[in-house]
Amino acid sequence: MSSSSSFYEQPQVITCKAAVAWRAGEPLVMEEVEVSPPQPLEIRIKVVCTSLCRSDLSAWESQSLLPRIFGHEAAGIVESIGEGVTEFEKGDHVLAVFTGECGSCRHCMSGKSNMCQVLGMERRGLMHSDQKTRFYIKGKPVYHYCAVSSFSEYTVVHSGCAVKVHPLAPLHKICLLSCGAAAGLGAAWNVADVQRGSSVVIFGLGTVGLSVAQGAKLRGAAQIIGVDINSSKAEQAKTFGVTDFINSNDISEPIHQVIKRMTGGGADFSFECVGDTGVATTALQSCSDGWGMTVTLGVPKVKPEVSAHYGLFLSGKSLKGTLFGGWKPKSDLPSLIEKYMNKEIMIDELVTHDLAFDDVNKAFELMREGKCLRCVLHMQK
Repeated sequence: MSSSSSFYEQPQVITCKAAVAWRAGEPLVMEEVEVSPPQPLEIRIKVVCTSLCRSDLSAWESQSLLPRIFGHEAAGIVESIGEGVTEFEKGDHVLAVFTGECGSCRHCMSGKSNMCQVLGMERRGLMHSDQKTRFYIKGKPVYHYCAVSSFSEYTVVHSGCAVKVHPLAPLHKICLLSCGAAAGLGAAWNVADVQRGSSVVIFGLGTVGLSVAQGAKLRGAAQIIGVDINSSKAEQAKTFGVTDFINSNDISEPIHQVIKRMTGGGADFSFECVGDTGVATTALQSCSDGWGMTVTLGVPKVKPEVSAHYGLFLSGKSLKGTLFGGWKPKSDLPSLIEKYMNKEIMIDELVTHDLAFDDVNKAFELMREGKCLRCVLHMQK
């Protein structure tokens, strides 16, 4: 060990339990995995809790990059740090995030974007820093998911993909702010900039859609229409600000015509929270000529191309996309957590199930059957 690192305690390999996907759509298998020490500018986290996001489900059903450890909405405690890490110490409480903030690239410096060019969404199942994995089973590598992989008792993330949080913030609630809840709030506030007295339509009333509704309500939207195919969501949607509910399976005419009639010509803002490009087109048709804005948040499993008649844009409508609601994780998440701690935003109501880590497959089934919003998995018994 060199003199420059004489006070640096070299972390060792940890063996722990992880839920591993071996085949697409098949139940995850609890395995003993070896978790490598954090490399320079990385931290190793003891995962306390992790929630299941629909993108985990979609990737599990269709992913060919296997074996893999899914999970990306997570909170935990720093177990060890790699060389060069100055922002975190052992014992810090953190959120892991699927997109990072280096603070120095063109996008981070622009003030216009949260799409970090260094620590953006990782799609190859490897670490940002060296394009290698930190998980192994009997010496064979296991792929990461979104550079987080929280369905493991321990995981390694780049320090730029973690946010230090107040030690009194409940990790089993605020983990939702590392993806879905924050994405919905940010879409309403940062991307659409919903105005007081405006009309809003939201397609898909899962965690993201309900968070959009909450954000629109807090901005003073006068009319918030929720569209879903599950009528059991109608009552809960009211809690988050939805004023009118439509089950799109129960109507015989095109849904955009119904919305135009309800809003007197189209909504000021429409949000696609399903992950279906056909729904994105419907959302665009449902917003007002002249100024209507459609924001798409969902990640489609099939047919990624959006199809729309150019006349919709000539009429003054706009279509915007967003990743993580426009939030820069390190710069912005602490303020969201503060709002939660001050009871200014609702998060607890999005957690419909608290399950043990061993019940991870039950969580997948609940989400696949549409019987939950967020299942939070608790790693420790």
